[in-house]
Amino acid sequence: MDEETSDEIMAATYRALCDHGFADLTMQDIADESSKSKAALHYHYDTKEKLLQAFLEHILDDFEDRLASETADPRDRLQTFLEAVFGPTEDDRGDFPVALLEIKAQAPYHDAYRERLAAMDERMRETVADAVRDGVAASDFDDADPDDVARFVVTAINGAHTREVALGEDPSETRRLVESYLDRTLDPTPEMVA
Repeated sequence: MDEETSDEIMAATYRALCDHGFADLTMQDIADESSKSKAALHYHYDTKEKLLQAFLEHILDDFEDRLASETADPRDRLQTFLEAVFGPTEDDRGDFPVALLEIKAQAPYHDAYRERLAAMDERMRETVADAVRDGVAASDFDDADPDDVARFVVTAINGAHTREVALGEDPSETRRLVESYLDRTLDPTPEMVA
């Protein structure tokens, strides 16, 4: 399948998933959102589950691309990470959190979803832990356990995601709290002069 076809199917899947939710989503719903027929979708993806696995790969690969930071500076890497998590996506897909939570809700029942989501969670924790580890080694940050900091930050992000979708809470408040936590935990405190 060429990239243009793949992109169109992924965009249609995104729209249909946001509109119909996972439980009610059909291949016809996805076809209705694209120029492809239901038969064409089945030609490329045998089942709805296979299509949704490809969709999950697509959105998480896109997210992982946004995590990439070309700077060596640990503070800048953390900022890039927070921007990837809390900032708008390239096409400002306001329903992205809904689509992702729909798939997360299916993870207990679909090993492929759970495995990919677990790998993404690990990638997020590695991104934070590596930046913290490098900052501590360079004496840019106070001594802190990189894995503990990463687990806390990623857990807060996952909670913010759920609260945004379920309660309509603005994730910018969680971003502020995460940034405050990182400042308190990592910023070298000036020594008191007697």
